[in-house]
Amino acid sequence: MNNQATLDRLNGLKLAGMATLWQTLLQLPAHQWPPQEQLLDRLLDAEWEYRHHRRTQLAVQQARFRYQASLEEIRYSPERQLDKSLILRLADLSFIQRGENLLLTGATGCGKSYLATAFGYQACLKGFRVGYFALPKLIQTLHMARADGSFVRELARLERLHVLILDDWGLAPLDMDAKLALLQIMEDRYGRHSTIITSQLPVAQWYDYLAEPTIADAFLDRLLHQAHRIELKGESQRKQGKGEEKSV
Repeated sequence: MNNQATLDRLNGLKLAGMATLWQTLLQLPAHQWPPQEQLLDRLLDAEWEYRHHRRTQLAVQQARFRYQASLEEIRYSPERQLDKSLILRLADLSFIQRGENLLLTGATGCGKSYLATAFGYQACLKGFRVGYFALPKLIQTLHMARADGSFVRELARLERLHVLILDDWGLAPLDMDAKLALLQIMEDRYGRHSTIITSQLPVAQWYDYLAEPTIADAFLDRLLHQAHRIELKGESQRKQGKGEEKSV
């Protein structure tokens, strides 16, 4: 067997995971190689792991998270009143498969964005398409899309996301175009894909925030149907210097 020729073929076929393992094996003495009947399985496993890692990296990059976050690093201190059993149930992401929504509310700095990102990152690991947006920036993007003729294409892009994270809901007022766009987004995603929203405003105030009865009724009816709610409490994590939110 021409080991270098095999390596060249693997690289030529873009089987980078296999090529990396093969190159590692070439550095080992023959007695440390896996048995011949296991070699193919080892190479296939290496390629699968490599491609899974690359897909995850790409999904995380495309999601454009603001923070590095992990569900395993969430703190369940008593003052936060976080229901650990609920977090663990949601962590299996079956709510995403069912197209259900997740609403995270609480005071500024209490960890809403971190928790939303942690769920988003977990979704990337499981192969879901995720998009993270600060709502004011998304509205600005949609306004520009209307102006340059790409609005329909932008809505289609948002519709394709398995998980749409809208951060800072209620931070800035919405004009009529923004309200109609949000209603269209929710209509496109209803019952099919999940939306995660973070807000300082309690859910009970979201109707008044939309401030347009017809739109508010339609939007909230779709958003709140089978939605999971988590209210975070306690002092700001940033003020306490606990640094749960790490900037990417």
